[in-house]
Amino acid sequence: MKKFIASVALSALFALPVSAQDSVSADTVLATVNGTEITLGHVISMVRLLPAEYQGLPDNVLFDGLLEQLVQQQVLASVAEGELGRTEQLGLENERRAFLAATYVDRIGSAPVSDEELQAEFDAQFASAGPVKEYNASHILVETQADADAVIAALAEGADFAQVAQERSIGPSGPNGGDLGWFTAGMMVPSFEEAVFALDLGEVSSPVETQFGWHVIVLNDAREQVPPTLDDVRAELEEGLRRARVEAMLQDLTAAATIARPEIQIDPSVIRDLDLLAE
Repeated sequence: MKKFIASVALSALFALPVSAQDSVSADTVLATVNGTEITLGHVISMVRLLPAEYQGLPDNVLFDGLLEQLVQQQVLASVAEGELGRTEQLGLENERRAFLAATYVDRIGSAPVSDEELQAEFDAQFASAGPVKEYNASHILVETQADADAVIAALAEGADFAQVAQERSIGPSGPNGGDLGWFTAGMMVPSFEEAVFALDLGEVSSPVETQFGWHVIVLNDAREQVPPTLDDVRAELEEGLRRARVEAMLQDLTAAATIARPEIQIDPSVIRDLDLLAE
């Protein structure tokens, strides 16, 4: 698509003597190549699919460039169609199948979501939700309880928590001073969470054991996370409803379709056997 403008100068060969005042439709023929008509509808369809950087080009440049591209494509397609091997024919069938499926999914998924649907989904997800407490903590992960006790002793003597984490922590957050960011209940392993929830701000925990090793934790901050408003999550809810609509449609169509799967045993490795396409 990025090279179509290069052929604009040749498009005059295919221009029609149609004035701006003449009536046109999607079926208006702009060129005929080896008996195949290229219409205004074909050009309009290509414009719709252009990358964003080309949408701002002048209409005359787009018109001439896209028409020339379609002409050249048809010249090539006319020859290629009669020379397709089995591999190419199967690929063409797959492309057609994928295009039709994607077009239908887009049609179903892009249909408007009503305010009533949005409100119902919001109520289902958030209406009964109260404030959620968030915690911000840092930790130093070491291999043994003795190592954890040594860390606590160093901190009691005035060592900087982040610096000790950088020097001693074996966890992935060590280089970042042990900072774990903000999290809520259910995001950490139970024993770690219990220790965090029991801390006051700035307090350092006793050694905490998890399956990862021994932790020394400091609670940096805590806050209440209020439930979102409908406007806060509108885009997220719309996307979820569109996905759910498509999934439901696919399930219904699949259930209604006549699908036969022969009971045969096939070695999955044959999908890489290109020689089969030559048979």
